[in-house]
Amino acid sequence: MSAERGASNVSGEPEQGDEITVRDPVSAPDAEGRPRRTTRRFPLFTRDTARPEGGGRAAPGDAPAPARQWPILCVLLTVGLGLLLTALDQFRLGTLLVGVALLAGALLRWLMPHVGMLAVRSRFTDIVTYGGLGAVIVLLALMVQPHPLLEIPFLKDTLHFTVDG
Repeated sequence: MSAERGASNVSGEPEQGDEITVRDPVSAPDAEGRPRRTTRRFPLFTRDTARPEGGGRAAPGDAPAPARQWPILCVLLTVGLGLLLTALDQFRLGTLLVGVALLAGALLRWLMPHVGMLAVRSRFTDIVTYGGLGAVIVLLALMVQPHPLLEIPFLKDTLHFTVDG
């Protein structure tokens, strides 16, 4: 993949009509036609990150900061209320509230074009993560002992430490 380059001018730049010299397999010509070294390695320092799809403001820029991030604030406040209820011996209600908050976050991520800081990854990954975790937490909250609201028959056969009432 190497070609000889003809004579260069005094500044070291190639003259028109000359061929490009490729010095090694990972060099490529830049926009001017000069060989430039490129690499497949990631840079040592990250200089910029891409905002996730939907990561724009949820309200106009002239709105106060809490209003611009209302989707994540709603989810976090609901989770906080669920944790407070759990700490006050309302375990089932508190964990249900945490699961419902995550399901609401998945629904917001699916329906709204811009959700601010609720957007962490791609839309699909966020929906699957929030929805999956929320569904599992809700199901576990419904199955908690004593007096479960949801009974799954095959679990009694698979779990060794099931508490019967």
